[in-house]
Amino acid sequence: MKAVILAAGIASRLRPLTNDRPKCLLEIGGKCLLQRSFDGLIQNGITEFVVVTGYLHEQIEAFLNNRYQEVAITYIYNEQYASTNNIYSLWLARPEVEGKEMLLLDSDILFDPQIVARLLASEHQDILALNNHPLGEEEMKIVPDGEGKVKEISKTCAISDATGESIGIERMSASYTTALYKELKVMMELEGLVNIFYERAFERLIPQGHTFWIEDTTDLFSTELDTVEDFNSAKELIPAELY
Repeated sequence: MKAVILAAGIASRLRPLTNDRPKCLLEIGGKCLLQRSFDGLIQNGITEFVVVTGYLHEQIEAFLNNRYQEVAITYIYNEQYASTNNIYSLWLARPEVEGKEMLLLDSDILFDPQIVARLLASEHQDILALNNHPLGEEEMKIVPDGEGKVKEISKTCAISDATGESIGIERMSASYTTALYKELKVMMELEGLVNIFYERAFERLIPQGHTFWIEDTTDLFSTELDTVEDFNSAKELIPAELY
């Protein structure tokens, strides 16, 4: 199974911290986010990686090539990183993972590697991690159906209907990635929806019979770094065992 890490964004809301480095190379507890993601994935048996880069991509490639020579890393450069969102970066990974199992991760999350372990150990092949905490407008909220699967996933769904936030880690089966890239082809090539979040594709697949089971990982640490405030908070909140 390959892990796809989306790391193309400019992260303007984290400036000035990201003036001279990509967000995934920001350090928390002496390790950058990308190192923590790679270490956690390797700890769980992942040895093949696809990293979609953009902003200051040379720094990302230099860091990974220097530190992770024992694993296979494919780099895909999103030349349009300044004018597109993560859905386009995911689309660019198509040649590497369409019709194959994969783990999809955002590069701006700080998480306990046990979250990945739970997803990989699940009997469900299509499953995502959820964190149940007080929600606002910015969170990627999840509304479940009666069986424990995703009924709706978006930032705009009703907070009262949601059970938590998607933390940005999804496990997908070969059949799911086949359906996903079929839908993305329409969204990218026919509709030009290059500047939205990839979860919109997930939503469009739900009526077609493709969705995720929900793994509640609230008991395990995870947080997303979107702003300077998020970064400062993460430095205070990260559990000692993750240092």
